[in-house]
Amino acid sequence: MTQPDGMRPQAMPPRRLAELPSWLLSRAAGVGAAVVGDALAVHGMRRHHFSVLHSLAENGSVSQAELGRRLGIDRSDLHAVLRELEASGLIVQAPDERDRRRNTVSITSRGHARLGELDDAIDGAQRELLARLDDAEQAELSRLLRTLLGPAIGGSES
Repeated sequence: MTQPDGMRPQAMPPRRLAELPSWLLSRAAGVGAAVVGDALAVHGMRRHHFSVLHSLAENGSVSQAELGRRLGIDRSDLHAVLRELEASGLIVQAPDERDRRRNTVSITSRGHARLGELDDAIDGAQRELLARLDDAEQAELSRLLRTLLGPAIGGSES
């Protein structure tokens, strides 16, 4: 598994880079993505699988096009992810009753059950990633990141 500190045995970055918030965020994002990716891989899943299942669980059935827009997943990538999830019985695709040219995607009961397992794995990955921070620091980090990213992810305007 990837080390939470993100620093494999290698040369240290120049001090200037290590002082840049953008560089630090990029490194932290890479470490976070690796830790989450590893946790999902144990279950034969990837981040796009997790995102699709959660979107369907939280928002209900939706067209493939809307799902792709909602999650920012390219159409060809989404098609492959949906094919894999459907083959596993985690989602179903059916013609949209209002427009037969479109497919509607829905999560199955098996998908909901699998999502519970994946949530447990993701929670473990978050604990691993944030182990160096106490509870108050973790909450503050999340608050600051939501503020930085803004309303698109539920953060504040300022």
